[in-house]
Formats: sequence, C-alpha cells, structure tokens
Amino acid sequence: MIAFSRPLLVAASLMLLPAAAVAADTGPVPSTLTLSADGIVSAAPDTAIVSLGAVQEAETADAALTANNAAMRKMLAALKEAGVADRDIATSGFTIDPVMSYPPQKADGTQAAPKITGYRVSNAITVKLRDIAKAGGLLDKVIRVGANDVRGVGFTVDDQDSLMDEARIEAIKTLETKAALYAKAGGFTLKRILALSEGSQQNPPMPMLMMAKAAPQSDAVPLAAGEQDIRATVNITWEIEPAAK
Repeated sequence: MIAFSRPLLVAASLMLLPAAAVAADTGPVPSTLTLSADGIVSAAPDTAIVSLGAVQEAETADAALTANNAAMRKMLAALKEAGVADRDIATSGFTIDPVMSYPPQKADGTQAAPKITGYRVSNAITVKLRDIAKAGGLLDKVIRVGANDVRGVGFTVDDQDSLMDEARIEAIKTLETKAALYAKAGGFTLKRILALSEGSQQNPPMPMLMMAKAAPQSDAVPLAAGEQDIRATVNITWEIEPAAK
C-alpha cells in the first residue's frame, strides 16, 4: 500500500501526526509517505496436531459407554507408550446420542413415531506429536487398538517467535528499499518516522491429510508435512520534505 498526503489533505494527515503537532494549529501540516510490506519466512513444520477418537454403538447407553471407555483407554495407553506426554493430550469432544429409527411412510400418508434403537458414544482427543517422523507409525498403532474416528492431521511450527522476528526484519528491509525508491523518483527526502504498526499472521496448524473412519490396513499412515509460511505485515509513515536542489 502506498499513500501520500500533502498539506491540503489536513483531514487525512491528522491521524498520522504526533499529538504535539495536532495541537499546534498554527504550524504547517507535514507531508507524509505511508508504505506497507509483508515479510514472509518459510519453515518445515516440526509438530503434528492430530484429532482422533472412538465411536461405539450399543443397544443401551451404558453398554456403548463401556465399549467406548475401553477403546479410549487402549488409545491413551498406546500414546503414552510411544512417549506422548500428558500435556500434549487433551479431550476435544464427548457426546452420547440416541440412534433413531424412522419407520417408512404408510400408504395412507401417516408415519409411525421414530424409535430409539440404541445409543452412540463418541469421545475425541487432540494430540500434539512433537516428532513428525514418528507420526505415521503412531497413527497406525492407535487405529489398530481402537481409534475409528480420525478427523484430521495438521502441521505447525511449535516455536514461531524467532521466525516471526525474521519476518519482521524482512518486511522492514522491503519498506526501506521501497521508501528510498519513491523518494528518489518523487524528488523528496525521508525526514523521520511518524508511525509504525504491525499486523502479523501466525498460521494455525494446516490440515494436510483428512481421514474419517480410517481402517487399519497399512503399517504406517503416509503423511506429508509440506512447509508453513510465517508472515508479518509492517506499516510505516515517514514525514517527507522536498529534496535539496
């Protein structure tokens, strides 16, 4: 984004001025240049975020819950056996729903009331896997012991702070280059920075592989982590003045 303001554009310029300049209604309104730039740093994800669980149905809610609890215990045991810490496992959903049967419509247009034929219990967890290389094999293992509802896998960079700093630096370098170019082409000089702001984007885990009701047929679930972009948007407003003749 590029924005110029001249002394006549008082209303647009007031927001960019220091408080002291706004208060001084006798002084000239400075001309300004406003630029925006993005800094982008790409990195290979180092963490997988997996959403999975178990779903069981039975004639009674108690029976469905008992079966679901047994499946979840096996899943959690497999995760902990693989070295996943308790802090990296969190329940993300739990429901008990009736399974309904809807009789067909009769010839006279009437229909009998639906009946409850059983109950469905669903329990889901979100797991952070800090070793992506082992994620496929671990998924296969938990599927084999009871996970029949794998909802998705995403990838992220666990510590994005240093990458965000790199993106900020890249954005500012781009802004400095742009500002120097416009100053040279426009015949003015950059006097001082009046305002600097930032809008950053730290990408959430990216879904790379979606599965539902996965079947345990392979030795390791194939996963592709790709790359993740860390983006920082920086905006700078300079006071400008005509270049010396």
